[in-house]
Amino acid sequence: MSKFSEVFGVEPDGAWRAPGRVNLIGEHTDYNDGLVLPIALPNRIVVTASARSDGQFAVASSGHSDTIEFSLAGIEPGSVADWAAYPAGAAWVLREAGFEIGGANLLVDSDLPSGAGLSSSAALLCATAVALLGLRGLEVDPAEVARLAQRAENQYVGAPVGLMDQMASMCCTAGHALYFDIRAMTTDQIPFDPAADGLGLLVVDVKAPHRHVDGEYAARRRSCEQAAAELGVPALRSIAFDQLDEALARLSDDVVRRRVRHVVTEIRRVEEAVELMRAGRLREVGPLFTASHVSMRDDFEITVPELDVAVDAALAAGAVGARMTGGGFGGCIIALVEADAVDATLAAIEKAFADHGFTAPTSLAATPSPGASRIS
Repeated sequence: MSKFSEVFGVEPDGAWRAPGRVNLIGEHTDYNDGLVLPIALPNRIVVTASARSDGQFAVASSGHSDTIEFSLAGIEPGSVADWAAYPAGAAWVLREAGFEIGGANLLVDSDLPSGAGLSSSAALLCATAVALLGLRGLEVDPAEVARLAQRAENQYVGAPVGLMDQMASMCCTAGHALYFDIRAMTTDQIPFDPAADGLGLLVVDVKAPHRHVDGEYAARRRSCEQAAAELGVPALRSIAFDQLDEALARLSDDVVRRRVRHVVTEIRRVEEAVELMRAGRLREVGPLFTASHVSMRDDFEITVPELDVAVDAALAAGAVGARMTGGGFGGCIIALVEADAVDATLAAIEKAFADHGFTAPTSLAATPSPGASRIS
């Protein structure tokens, strides 16, 4: 007997997956109409599902002992809490958008670490959405599913997230990074295959507790909005790289000045990374990773000691480049390393953590993977 039939008493109609993501470069440019460059991870959330005709939902998870039940008609923001708010939010947003999804039994499974900044919440929303649509044979453009998932997280869950995570989960392809221009709302698939260049992309969860995240995120956003207002532009994306010095000279607050410098230079680093990747010069992207980390550490001030130690240890071990990835104040680093040096690099990070008395990190190898799809 399968786990699904054991929980729900029926056989599933299918299973759908949505991956987590790491952003290669472009941190904190999303709410400045900027550029981002994520890849989908091989780690994923899987939703196994069966359709129901009574308009009811039963949701279970391999990581939780309880089964949550609710009706499609009764879903409203706040009506379902905790982890089940995400599948409930996916059902709510599809109902609100006019899709006839009916009810469903949903079993959630995952090998995607939660709390590591790898976009597990977006993956859960996207996996649920494609499962509910798939059960009814409804075909929807992946980018539209991403936008619906963002709306669910904004309006149902109550998290003011941007669109990058959902777009990565829905629209990435194997062997590529997703070049997402948030101002233009356009995407392009950029070849990114480290293994073909004798490289590996190491993702290290530093296991640092996220410190003051909500208040710090809000403060960074306010600084960017304040700067845009002072400079008379709709968003910091409007400041060209060659106009940066002039723009900084017009700002009176040094903290705001440093925030602007990070955003504008980070957008330029994304552009440079894309140019190099298109030219097949992947090793030259490594120094951009490192420069990005320095900018996040010194100008945007979103790193923590564990992140800085991990990056320094990776670079000392010979990494081509390394940087914090994600929102900051905890989470993960990525390191672009020689393929035969992945284990040695991780060992160097583990030793550095032990020397500093930090919790031991965990890691995964990141291969650029496809976005959400049906798997059975």
